[in-house]
Amino acid sequence: MIDRQKLKIDATRLKEINDFLLRDDNPLVNDLLKVIEKHGGVHEINKKAGEARKLETLLSKLETKDTEYVKALTWLQEQRDDDAFISIPEYRRKIIGNKDDSTKFDQSFAVTLEISACQYFPWLIEEAKQAIKNQELMPGRFIRVRNMAEQTADHQVLAFAAGMQIVGASYVETLDTKGTFPGADGAPVNVHLGGPDTITGYFGGVGMPNRFPIRWADEYLNYYTNYGIKQVLNINPGSVLVGYMMHKLGIDMEFKISVYMGNDNPYACLWTLLTAKLFSRDDGTSPLIGFNLSNSVDNETIELAAYIRENFGFEDVVRIEHHITETYKHIVRQPYDRLPELLEIADHVKNISAKHEGAVPEIDATRDYPSDILDYFRTKEDIIKQGHMPLNLRNYLDKHHALNRTAEELTKRGLTFIAAQKLHKM
Repeated sequence: MIDRQKLKIDATRLKEINDFLLRDDNPLVNDLLKVIEKHGGVHEINKKAGEARKLETLLSKLETKDTEYVKALTWLQEQRDDDAFISIPEYRRKIIGNKDDSTKFDQSFAVTLEISACQYFPWLIEEAKQAIKNQELMPGRFIRVRNMAEQTADHQVLAFAAGMQIVGASYVETLDTKGTFPGADGAPVNVHLGGPDTITGYFGGVGMPNRFPIRWADEYLNYYTNYGIKQVLNINPGSVLVGYMMHKLGIDMEFKISVYMGNDNPYACLWTLLTAKLFSRDDGTSPLIGFNLSNSVDNETIELAAYIRENFGFEDVVRIEHHITETYKHIVRQPYDRLPELLEIADHVKNISAKHEGAVPEIDATRDYPSDILDYFRTKEDIIKQGHMPLNLRNYLDKHHALNRTAEELTKRGLTFIAAQKLHKM
């Protein structure tokens, strides 16, 4: 009989970890503290972020930069206030008719309808117009991976942040501090990276080498204090740990772990959630607000991740996020469609999201320009120059269609979802 008690972590080990973290000469902690102090300290950082996040602050800044975006946001507010978007009861009657009266919908298992990636603010407006016209649902969660410096320059960071408050959805931005692109001087930031001839270098990690986690923290605090951006994508164990530490120190940040981090088995999930637990605050909260597992996971792994999450008290804190569809090119083997599996677990795994990163595969396959993950890393200038912006918008609206297909199938089974909560009223 194997003695499982041997797995117990001795209090002495925990004391050694605490002693290490609290050493005055610990360079890892000191470097992070310096960045926080650079931005004014914990209290001032949270205060600035709270002010920057206010809708009136965002709109006031936009008034001096892009009045067309302000007009679009005003239109969106008006449509919301005029109840132009379909309500949840109306939507259910549209899908299942009179069965709505006898069906008991359990909101405690509601699946968040998530879309990725809404790269450009005008796409949000086009999506809203289509949703009104066709009585469709708007996502309850948006993911964005567009270059931050570029979208700050054209003011779409401000416009999108305001839009999310108007529609009542959560959203995630992706910072520019990544180890996958050349630096400002054109030099590679990761010696492993190149073209296909250096593919084995990717096995060594393409993420955030050397000083990047500290630079990531610095970039985050810049956008947090100046634009109120709270949730960002996280792709590397180092920056994940830095995020845990920042939150533990008092910064009210949140992040989503990306599918790129490759949590593809229950033990990887245990490792991630174990660290989240160790660095959680006294109130039980963690900055880990979204946990995107690998595309390769099956339902058993999702259920085991939920089992770990529940036992650590994170069921209402950490959303498990899973791709239902993926871009047609350059990320997964097609056809990739996980909707049937979602429908199997949606009635017993709480706080999950259905992420739609591509069209329904049968639709994407018919497009002259199917969705492509590499488009996320192109500049706006290049996309416009090549005449691809309308094609990228078409791809995005195909994802919107896939998201609505998911909502429809959930509803047919008496299951629930979270759409944009200020647009689709209960």
